[in-house]
Amino acid sequence: MTGVPLGQHISTGATVCGDPLNWFTRARYISNPSLFMLGMPGLGKSTLINRMLIGLAAQGVVPLVLGDLKPDYVDTVRALGGQVISIARGVGGLNVLDPGAMGAVAAKIGGAAGQVLAAETHGRVLNMVAALLTIVRGRPISDHEQSVLSACLRHLRERTPQGHTFRLPQLLSVLEEGPPDVRQVTLDRGQESRYRDAVDPLHRSLLGILDGPLGDTFAAETSTHVDPDATAVCIDISRIGEADSQLTAAAMLAAWSDGLGTVAASHALADAGLAPRRWFFTVLDELWRPLRAASGIVDRIDALTRLNRSLGLADAKITHTLKDAEALGVEADKAKARGFVERAGMVACAGLPRTEMEELARVVGLTRREIELVSSWSSPPGWAQEGGNEEPPGRGRFLIKVGGRPGIPIQVAITSTERHLHDTNTRWIANGEAEQLMAERAALMRTVTAGDLPEIGDRDSWPLNPGYR
Repeated sequence: MTGVPLGQHISTGATVCGDPLNWFTRARYISNPSLFMLGMPGLGKSTLINRMLIGLAAQGVVPLVLGDLKPDYVDTVRALGGQVISIARGVGGLNVLDPGAMGAVAAKIGGAAGQVLAAETHGRVLNMVAALLTIVRGRPISDHEQSVLSACLRHLRERTPQGHTFRLPQLLSVLEEGPPDVRQVTLDRGQESRYRDAVDPLHRSLLGILDGPLGDTFAAETSTHVDPDATAVCIDISRIGEADSQLTAAAMLAAWSDGLGTVAASHALADAGLAPRRWFFTVLDELWRPLRAASGIVDRIDALTRLNRSLGLADAKITHTLKDAEALGVEADKAKARGFVERAGMVACAGLPRTEMEELARVVGLTRREIELVSSWSSPPGWAQEGGNEEPPGRGRFLIKVGGRPGIPIQVAITSTERHLHDTNTRWIANGEAEQLMAERAALMRTVTAGDLPEIGDRDSWPLNPGYR
């Protein structure tokens, strides 16, 4: 009964409440405030996360949806009065060299604490550039090239006036120029040919970013910065084409880097006594998309998302199956991707085939009965007459696992408000129905914006803990 009301226990009918933040801070059921969710498409994974997002926002937690692909969460974030940022060609871009909120806060704090945050900012920017290069090449960059990149970024930062940003073309210019502090890292020993041999592969890859599929989106100035005071933030990348896998993976990683940097900046301000403490809930959906972008990208995801528990951050990572990790080419990448599940405080399973449940059981620890239950949820709906509305048997059903404890099977029933804000099948609705649905959404958001919220505790539509507001 601690946390966001999720649904009813399938066996007892009792209300089940929970989310990674409350189960970590208040109930102390888990040692890591994170959730990993797996399940076949169309069974309600994003609907359950949407429920947690709304409930946590009501408690003052700031939801951050870092890379909304469909989009699943845009309408909800807007209804909460939050900020929606779009990234796509011709729509909006993100300068990966922009220190963002972390750089601004480091300058504001100053002193030793400001220097620590500035160093962390440098590392985050370096990791993001390395991730872009990994995506373009299809393999990781070398440790030597990473050292050269770090020297170039440091050189740019020291020569850029405070409050100004630099971009990828300027990074390329530094590499071409070869100032002494950069040449020193290459061990050129004063020989121009040795320097060019050392930096030319990196130079070619950076040119590939600027003149290739990623340049328009990541080489210009950031179109819209994340508002650190927003009630919720959604970075919408749904306008990127489905087949544009490189740009999708790069946009997701850039969104994660920018959003998580904002979290670090917020806590640095609170530590310095310059702002109130805020807690955050990040949603990292469709995790398999960047994982498949290139060999070695799992290291970059791990570096971006491995945040200390003391940062006041809960996260939800969502993917389809463990086979997404098995599809990675290198065995070391597979092991690191499986580690995302092993380190999660909570694991939520929607319907999955038996073979995949048995594979998951080796990581999470599932009983035979739990495997059979979740496997039965993966069946398709029964045969119905045309126009019938029979749903798959597993839609809205989840098994929540915490360590080796018995799983908690729940049934989620969404309210009419949630149904209007979160319909992932809008494009399959007939034109007339789609127009009506969009009109209802617009009216609902006008109502929410005006502050006339519907009663969240309507017992006919949502069995809540009576004491929860």
